[in-house]
Amino acid sequence: MDAHHLSQRLQLVAKYVPARAFLADIGSDHAYLPVNLALNQRIKRAIAGEIVSGPYENARREIERFDLSSMVVARQADGLAAIKSAEKVDVISICGMGGASICQILTAGWEQLKKFARWPRLILQPNVGSMEVRCWLQAHSYQIIAEEILEEDGHIYEIIVADPGKSQQLLTDQQLLFGPFLLAHKDLTFQKKWSLEIKKLKRVLVQLHRAQIEPLAKEQQLQQKIKIIEGVLNDKG
Repeated sequence: MDAHHLSQRLQLVAKYVPARAFLADIGSDHAYLPVNLALNQRIKRAIAGEIVSGPYENARREIERFDLSSMVVARQADGLAAIKSAEKVDVISICGMGGASICQILTAGWEQLKKFARWPRLILQPNVGSMEVRCWLQAHSYQIIAEEILEEDGHIYEIIVADPGKSQQLLTDQQLLFGPFLLAHKDLTFQKKWSLEIKKLKRVLVQLHRAQIEPLAKEQQLQQKIKIIEGVLNDKG
């Protein structure tokens, strides 16, 4: 992968960045996403934010390699601190980290987000913990408008796109766990992800049964989750 050839995962993220947007890509690593969008004249400006020195230097070099310093700026900062107070960012993307870390970044920057005349679109790609991300969005009056699921290089990824809403989006427990759009379609990748999850949960149950003292509450919790997942996968409606 490079700035000219994005991974399938980042191609899907790029699809949801509106034309001529001002993008803040947090945890940008090599800045492949903002550089690609700038090269294709899809955005007007971008910030590539990184807290770690190595990835920050990678991003800075990638921007300089394509002579894009007038459009894309690399900043070493913690989360949304990469965005200056006067900058009117249209879209924030946070990809390639756990759902807990994404929520931590958004929570730490929440007061900053609330100062925007219009809150920015959020394009989030948690490696794990998608439910936690959906719960955060619901609690902060963001409306999920699209979701994608794909398998790439042996990993299954979910992408969640949310716009600011006038009121809280009320999702069911199933929608929070599986994703409202993913649950509605239940494509083959969705089915594979949750079939693998059932196998993982059953392995944990076997380990619990082998333990000298079985934590009954934990066992019941796992059995209930397996039942919920199997119900969704077997529901053809």
